[in-house]
Amino acid sequence: MTISDKPKPGQPETDPSKRDVERDPTFKPTGADVIARTEATIVGTSPVERTEAGEALDFEHELMTINMGPHHPATHGVLRLLVSLQGETVIDLKPVMGYVHTGIEKSCEDKAYWKVIPYVERMDYLSYFFNMQAFCGAIEQMLELEIPARAQYLRIIHMELNRIHSHLVWLGTSALDLGAISMFWYCFRERDQILDLFEMSTGQRMHTRYFQVGGVFEDIPLGFEAKLREFCEQMPARIGQYEALLDRNEIFLQRTRGIGIVSRQRLLELGVTGPLLRATGEPWDLRKVSDYLPYGDFDFQIPVGTVGDNYDRYRVRIQEMYESVKIVTQALDGLPEGPWVADDRKVVLPPRHELSTSMEALIHHFKLVTEGFRVPPGEIYNPVESPRGELGCYVLADGSAKPARVHFRDPSFINLQALREMCVGGYIADLIVNLAMLDPILGGIDR
Repeated sequence: MTISDKPKPGQPETDPSKRDVERDPTFKPTGADVIARTEATIVGTSPVERTEAGEALDFEHELMTINMGPHHPATHGVLRLLVSLQGETVIDLKPVMGYVHTGIEKSCEDKAYWKVIPYVERMDYLSYFFNMQAFCGAIEQMLELEIPARAQYLRIIHMELNRIHSHLVWLGTSALDLGAISMFWYCFRERDQILDLFEMSTGQRMHTRYFQVGGVFEDIPLGFEAKLREFCEQMPARIGQYEALLDRNEIFLQRTRGIGIVSRQRLLELGVTGPLLRATGEPWDLRKVSDYLPYGDFDFQIPVGTVGDNYDRYRVRIQEMYESVKIVTQALDGLPEGPWVADDRKVVLPPRHELSTSMEALIHHFKLVTEGFRVPPGEIYNPVESPRGELGCYVLADGSAKPARVHFRDPSFINLQALREMCVGGYIADLIVNLAMLDPILGGIDR
């Protein structure tokens, strides 16, 4: 436009770059005009923007797929989530597993039965006592081996301590995901006390290999009972501190109440068990309905929720820690006297002091270590109630000293199906909370 072409005051401009539809309904924008208008648009002022060709882009309704993981601190393991988003709303979610596949089940087929135990306790590495009980219990039933009462009580004591230990790790890491870092340190303070007890009774803090087919490896040492009673006396007050810190935290309540709701019927269809199912009001707990260990000797309740949201899942696990402390205390009070392992020398190693005085004991020891014991042909499924739900062990025996097939129904693997149900329709920020309340262990998922 030249100086002579300048419009007079009150007349519209004739430069196409300065004209638009509002000023001139007959105006058709050129490419240069579209670029100029797009550059002048402030990003975020409108959900609709335009390309160079003038095509509208609706960012509020455009789908975007992102990868969460496999290396993400909120996944608590090597888990990859393919998340489809529409804005901040989760439209679809697909978990991708297999990044820590170990082939443990296949490895068990090449090991003698007594050598399988260290393998299985490394699947769900926060529930190692439950893994051992599922496998050892299955073999004991196939052998029709009677377990001494003292050994059964010692198993219950260690399994319930393991349940508290697992819930403490869950609570600390879940609170950390929500920004409550103090809760993480408090939970790991009590967790360390439990690991000290495990080290005192088994010699190891984790992956203890304490259970064996026929009982346990050693009786509890002197001083263990006193230290355990001290822990049980102080633990309820510590759990009360956790409740006070979180139940009065408005941010925690807003991030958990009404979030991740899945109906009881849908969870049953998916096969979900454990705290996730009990949070909907379903009082399903294998400790009450099965007899794999003498839980009927103890007085304890099954905590349940009402809504089935993340807050109910939190409350169920908190109450389970109270109940586990009660079970451990009652087991200590009623701990039977007697042996802690069966006396079947064809299955159980003889005591060490007999090896230097008994030729028969030496022969049994040699045969068990070199060849192992044989299990009659058959199959069995033995479930136990782990901190995450029903943990089942299926064993197929062919009459040899090695299992023909070992398969575990890990609750983390089954419960992971519910993650999509919990997240679709919610915000991506709630996905972090939902995954934390799911409490998955990738070692059990991949196996």
